[in-house]
Amino acid sequence: MRIFFLFLDGVGLGENDPDRNPFLSADFPALTSLTGGERWHKDLPRIDGERSIFVPTDACLGVAGTPQSATGQAAIMTGINVPLIIEEHYGPKPTAQIGTIIRRESVVKKLTARGINAGFLNAYPPGFFESVRSGKRLLSSNQLALQVAGVEMRGATALYSGRALSPDFTGENWRTHLGYSDTPIYEPYEAGKRLAELAAEHDFAFFDHWPTDYYGHRGSRKEIGEQLRNFDRVIQGLLDNWDDKTGLIVITSDHGNIEDLSVRGHTRNPVPTFVIGEGRHAFTDGLIDLTDFAERILAFYNS
Repeated sequence: MRIFFLFLDGVGLGENDPDRNPFLSADFPALTSLTGGERWHKDLPRIDGERSIFVPTDACLGVAGTPQSATGQAAIMTGINVPLIIEEHYGPKPTAQIGTIIRRESVVKKLTARGINAGFLNAYPPGFFESVRSGKRLLSSNQLALQVAGVEMRGATALYSGRALSPDFTGENWRTHLGYSDTPIYEPYEAGKRLAELAAEHDFAFFDHWPTDYYGHRGSRKEIGEQLRNFDRVIQGLLDNWDDKTGLIVITSDHGNIEDLSVRGHTRNPVPTFVIGEGRHAFTDGLIDLTDFAERILAFYNS
C-alpha cells in the first residue's frame, strides 16, 4: 500500500462569488468530481464521495495573521503546530528555528527510518542545485523534510528520461522560463498519467506544485484560468490511472491565494484536502487542520 502526496502551494477555498473565485468561473470536471459535482468554495461541507473524501482544512492553526509557506508546509510535514511555537506565520523559506523542527520531526524521515521507500517526483534545473550549494537559495520546508530523509532531489537527467516532472506538470516552464529548447512537453492529461506511474514506484511519493501560488501573486485572470484548466486535466489523468486498491492520493495546500482574485497575497481561507482510494475514511477521520497529516501518514503504514 502506498501514498502519493500531491502538494499544492497557495490553493484555498474562496468566496462563493465567480467575480473573485476563479474556481467558479469555468467548468473543471475533474476537480468538481472530487466535491460531488460542486465547484470549489468555502461554504462546502465535508463531502464523502464514491471514490474520494473532501475535507475543508484549517491553515490558520490558531495564530493571528496570514498563513505562510514555511510554517504551513512545516506543519504538514511534521505534525507540529509550527506557527504557534514561533508565534507567527512565516515564509516563504524556513528560519533556523523552523529548520530545526523539520530536521527533528520530518514525517518522511520517520518513514525512511522504517525502510519505507520514498520518492520526490519533481525535477530541478542545474542552477537550482548550484544556488543551494552556494547558499544563495534556501530549501523550502517541503524540500528540507525530504532532504533530511535522504530522498534524492531529481534533476535535468530525470526530466529528460521521464523519471521526474517539472513543477508545472507539463514542462512548459523549462522552455519558457529556463531557456531549454528540447525538454519533454506533456499534455496535461499525460502529465497526470505519468505522475500516477511514477508514484506507483514508491511506497511514499511526493510532488510539489508551486505555480498556483506564483500565479495567485502575479498572474492575470486569463493566466490563472489557463493554469486551473491544465490542473483539471492533470487531475483527470492522475485519477484515470490510479488504482485505488494500491493506496491513497492525498492532496492539500499550505495556505490560500489563487482562489481570491481580489487580493494578490495569501488568505486565511481554509484549504481543500482530498483523499482518494481505499483507506480514505480512516485517513480523514478527525482531520481538521494542517497538523493532522503526519500522524495519519505514519498510521497508514502501521495498518
